[in-house]
Amino acid sequence: MALPTPRHIAIIMDGNGRWAEARGLRRVKGHEAGSETVRVIAEECSRLGVEQLTLYAFSEENWRRPRLEIEFLMRLLKRFIVNERDTLMRNNLRFSAIGRLHRLPEGVRRELTRTMELTSRNTGTNLCLALSYGGRAELVDAMRELAAKVQAGKLKPEQIDEAMVSAHLYQPEMPEPDLVIRTAGEMRLSNFLLWQVSYAELFVSDALWPEFRAEHLHEALASYARRERRFGGLVDRLEPKTAG
Repeated sequence: MALPTPRHIAIIMDGNGRWAEARGLRRVKGHEAGSETVRVIAEECSRLGVEQLTLYAFSEENWRRPRLEIEFLMRLLKRFIVNERDTLMRNNLRFSAIGRLHRLPEGVRRELTRTMELTSRNTGTNLCLALSYGGRAELVDAMRELAAKVQAGKLKPEQIDEAMVSAHLYQPEMPEPDLVIRTAGEMRLSNFLLWQVSYAELFVSDALWPEFRAEHLHEALASYARRERRFGGLVDRLEPKTAG
């Protein structure tokens, strides 16, 4: 029997720097190797029929890194967005991004838009990059939009519920993640999709992101298949019949 496939897999990609340092390389080489893993995992998710794959690529906190590292990461991001267009089209992948995208360099934003437009008619997996992203920032931005509507008289405070908050997130149509994977053995969410992952299953892999391959993904999926998802309730069980 086929294992259940999550609709949405979200991955916190960790370990690029450690991978490079363990090999006596500059940290930037780890980021380059990590970008290769993105292609491998995106293609495998497409093959498996995963509806959405969201990758934590650059956080709001990452802006605090050294200027030269940030500049390299932006160049690498731009190159990835352009060079992977053939991969996206070949695998019927849609491309999208969430976060405070206005903070990204203009050249990166331009290529993001072009790639999203190019793949907009694809019907396969939605590959979503979280860029200049923070879960708290996303909630702050949603609250600001809601507050502005209240101030303008378009909304009453008592009308605000969970569904309305969800509708004001960066990608409202995003299905909530079923499975969150974190690499490099780290045991924290790091401000990633805080609203959306409330009932997600968590899986931590010891593999560093540049080493993460299809077999590691399948290990996470096998673990997911063994979970009993209750969403705060109880799973109905058949009571054993008794004689008499």
